[in-house]
Amino acid sequence: MKRLGEYTKPTVLFVDMNSFFASCEQQVNYYLRDRPIAVCVYTGKQGCVIAPSIEAKRLGIRLGMRLDEAVKICPDLVPVETNSKRYREFHVAIIDVLRQFTPDVLPKSIDEAVVDLTRCQLMYKDVREVAQQIKRDIRDKVGDYLRCSIGIAPNAFLAKLGSDLQKPDGLVMITPETIDDVLRNLKLTDLPGIGTRMAKRLEDKGILTPLNLRYASPERLRAVCQSVIGWHWHLRLNFGGEVDLETSAYKSMQAMRTISTAQRRSEEQLDELLQSLCLTLERRMVRQDVFCQIVTFYCRYHDGRNYSDEVRLPEPRQDSMELYHLIRQRFERFQKLNQCEPILNHSIRSMSVSVFRFIPAQLVPFSLFEDNTRKNTLRKTVYEVKAKFGSDKLMRATELRDNPVFRDVIGFGSIKDLHDDQNPF
Repeated sequence: MKRLGEYTKPTVLFVDMNSFFASCEQQVNYYLRDRPIAVCVYTGKQGCVIAPSIEAKRLGIRLGMRLDEAVKICPDLVPVETNSKRYREFHVAIIDVLRQFTPDVLPKSIDEAVVDLTRCQLMYKDVREVAQQIKRDIRDKVGDYLRCSIGIAPNAFLAKLGSDLQKPDGLVMITPETIDDVLRNLKLTDLPGIGTRMAKRLEDKGILTPLNLRYASPERLRAVCQSVIGWHWHLRLNFGGEVDLETSAYKSMQAMRTISTAQRRSEEQLDELLQSLCLTLERRMVRQDVFCQIVTFYCRYHDGRNYSDEVRLPEPRQDSMELYHLIRQRFERFQKLNQCEPILNHSIRSMSVSVFRFIPAQLVPFSLFEDNTRKNTLRKTVYEVKAKFGSDKLMRATELRDNPVFRDVIGFGSIKDLHDDQNPF
């Protein structure tokens, strides 16, 4: 079968910062350099490693390990408490460096970004040299202890794959001439976006390797994936165009926390944590100037049980306390109907609140029964003041706590608005 081969010039770079959180800590603290460290949200025995340093990885420390288990493997391991503000500042500085080469830079997460040089081919004749210069500029202008792996390819997916192949401080180019040799040495689960379930589905249909995936017909892939995703895989692996760089509006927002042993002991703290999750979503919706029409709650317990609920709102909402009270009302109704213990109890392991089906603020209809216009305007004004003068200069009563119930942490997912909002309120 003829391959697509329409977009074969390697003009897309995927920049992946190596052990980013840990490297940021080592950058600001010389004592931590060349030592195995583990960044954790909590540094007690029950803490969890969220970012091991390069030195720690070499000794077998992995993401997600419990801290006490990691210390058994590496007695010299240094636990470091996470500092989200610091990582955001480094992220913004790195994106500034990348945008000196082209405005076509898309942050994919706190430690990853795509640099698309397609519109700059006359300016940059040697893409490898651009990648090397990016490495030098990050070291010289942001931090001399920061390293990155860069993949170069005709599209973002293959560039991401290239960045994964050589760590730390790698540089790999994938072209039509080299792609088969690259794929030949990989498993399906080595490809970004293919987990064990998708791999099992492909294997059940006779697609056993990345090369099988590349040479499968688009019709076959669409049938296997039962959606347009199959066609996207065909495009990615056969240079048929870009399917991973389009930015889109938020389809959902989620605030989630794993709960510490101390928090589980107190029903009051669990309730405050729920309020804080709702407040996080309010902050994000105000920033995006949208209201939600669906809110969901999900929690998981230590014995494997879980609880979930979805509320379809009669009117679009943005206010955190309104979301909180709606969720609490559903708790009470469920507990009354089932004569069960409280949803928020000492066995809870994690909880999350999500919002969906957004509507722009300017399209929110006026209520027939209550005037929310003043309240919505006041809420927006509060966040404008926070953005200008600092998040601690004006706070709601729910934010005034002697002991904050959760720390500010950063996930590894999409961060579409982080660079444009250096002072997240």
